[in-house]
Amino acid sequence: MIPRFGTGQRIGLFGGSFNPAHRGHVAVALYALKKLRLDWIWWLVAPQNPLKDPADYAGYEERLRQVRRVARHPRFIVSDIERELGTSTTAGLLRQLAPVMQRGHFVWIMGADSFADLHRWNDWIAIAESIPLAFLARPGYSIRALNSPAALRYAEYRLPNEDAARLADMKPPAWVFVPMPLRRESSSAIRQRRQRKSRA
Repeated sequence: MIPRFGTGQRIGLFGGSFNPAHRGHVAVALYALKKLRLDWIWWLVAPQNPLKDPADYAGYEERLRQVRRVARHPRFIVSDIERELGTSTTAGLLRQLAPVMQRGHFVWIMGADSFADLHRWNDWIAIAESIPLAFLARPGYSIRALNSPAALRYAEYRLPNEDAARLADMKPPAWVFVPMPLRRESSSAIRQRRQRKSRA
């Protein structure tokens, strides 16, 4: 079910596999909420990331429960609409959400690691041209992201960081890089620790 929201509200879509969700994800969401001056952030738990090995994935319900445990904030909404809509790509999801997005001001939130690889996503140009993008600093990825094919292609549409609050009002393509205090948590590191413990 599409989360309820008021006409004209500012909403961040924070998509990902969250395998698993952790405090670093929460820090990104909180920073984006404040810096972009959003009313809501919808955490969209993806059934599967086409760029990642399905063998590394926890079950969907387990990941969804973990996000709900972690994303505890009055302006966070955890949603399984990707599963409900049967979409397997971000581009497909945005096409289905297009009528909904006309009622508000939406931005897509991602980490620098995701933005660095945006050109590998299915129909990535359609993504960049259908919703404003905000990417937030991640350890070891920010420079790579700022020199990525997506950043270079849309260089003229980049907003200065000090204007990040305007992003939700911009017509795409539009994007901003948001520096933030770096955190070391990563889903892959958590999975590796769990695997080592299970083998011990």
